[in-house]
Amino acid sequence: MQTLKLWRTFKEGNDNFRRNGWLTFATISVITLSLFIVSLSLLIGIVTQSILQNMRDKVNVSVSFNPDVTEDRIMEIKNELSKYKKEISSVEYISRDDALKQFLADSGNDPIIVKAVEEIGENPLLASLVIKAVAPENYPLIVEQIKSSMFQNDISRINYAKNRKIFDRLDYINKTTKEVGFVLGTLFIFISILITFNTIRITIYSHRQEFEVKRLVGASNLYVRMPFVFEGALYGLVAALATVALVSGVAYYISPFTQGAVSQSFISLYLDYFGYVLSGVTLLGISLGVISSAIAIRRYLKT
Repeated sequence: MQTLKLWRTFKEGNDNFRRNGWLTFATISVITLSLFIVSLSLLIGIVTQSILQNMRDKVNVSVSFNPDVTEDRIMEIKNELSKYKKEISSVEYISRDDALKQFLADSGNDPIIVKAVEEIGENPLLASLVIKAVAPENYPLIVEQIKSSMFQNDISRINYAKNRKIFDRLDYINKTTKEVGFVLGTLFIFISILITFNTIRITIYSHRQEFEVKRLVGASNLYVRMPFVFEGALYGLVAALATVALVSGVAYYISPFTQGAVSQSFISLYLDYFGYVLSGVTLLGISLGVISSAIAIRRYLKT
């Protein structure tokens, strides 16, 4: 019996959903836009975070030494730095010859570059120690300690400053994206609740005579209200599915542009999170519809 009543209220809510025409379209469009902005903000956040993590995995501190510093001295410094296992995960020695070989290999053994090196007559590159930290936040501390160490006079340059600027910029972009997405998402969610609220209110008004009949035949308050709850839920559900389709399209479109910036193709990264995206957007969409319906019922349906 209860199942039959539930089915009837759902059917009535579905009928209201279909009959509202342009109101249904407008409501779904606004909810979809709201969910899309929230989802897109999260999507951009995932991309930025993935790029940032990928760069952090590749980054290191390269400490180049003056030409007059001997290899024995550099190895002594290397052994000293290797003792700080809480902050430093590895220290690799790159000789001047190895540095030159790597430089030429990276340039594809360009004849012009090879000829320029030959004309110089000596290896222009410096021996260095490549340091990788246990965690990215350890790099500033490592650099400061090296700058104030007893062997600071042996150092020609440290290349971390440029990398740090890149990290700071990406962190800023990530933070700004989240803040803007939160503000816009909150604004459009409020608008979607308002639109859905008014749609349900109009539906309630157009069915006001039916309520009197239902009361006369002894229908419960829950039986009268449930069709509008289902109607709101349908608005949210359809909008959520439309949002997932749009977000999937955006993810597919931007995937080629993130090639190489993330550890895997972005579409693969998105598919890894697809279950969370689908469930999260669907839950949020249905919640928006039900909340809007509940507000309209409480405000305009006195039963």
